[in-house]
Amino acid sequence: MDQCIAEVGYSNTMVADVVRRARTSKSKFYAEFTDREACLVALLTETNDANLDAVATSVDPFASWQTQVRQAVETWFDWAERRRHLTLTWIRDVPALGPSARSLQRVAMERFVGLVQTLSDTEELKSIGIDPVPHARAVLLIGGLRELTAHTVEHDAPLAAVTEEAVRSAIALINPSA
Repeated sequence: MDQCIAEVGYSNTMVADVVRRARTSKSKFYAEFTDREACLVALLTETNDANLDAVATSVDPFASWQTQVRQAVETWFDWAERRRHLTLTWIRDVPALGPSARSLQRVAMERFVGLVQTLSDTEELKSIGIDPVPHARAVLLIGGLRELTAHTVEHDAPLAAVTEEAVRSAIALINPSA
């Protein structure tokens, strides 16, 4: 599925294409997945889990909070840059799919929101008067980064071109009084 999306996009990918690329049979495909959407959901679940883990482990808990924000944003953008085709599929195609895909989207958003809240709930931030990021602001932050990512990829620009603005915006959302 991954290779097919890279070549022709999700909307133009058929089960026959996936089966051919995987050098397997339709019966084996359908033994694993109920349909094309289920295959995509499995791929994106695996990809999102790895992305979330990469962001979480990239943050040095002993670095300044601004550096931690930079590490998280840069890791997310690096991950998305190396998987532009999946990034765009995730952001643009998944919302139009069925319940399992939309459920995946909600779960992934909540996991990223939880990560933002965890990373912002530190003694360093509390000691300088910054409270943990509230849920709504974390949704705004993640949603904004997702849309900036999609916009940049759709315009065939490198994510490095918007990284500094993304980092500054994330810092401002974490500490709105700055």
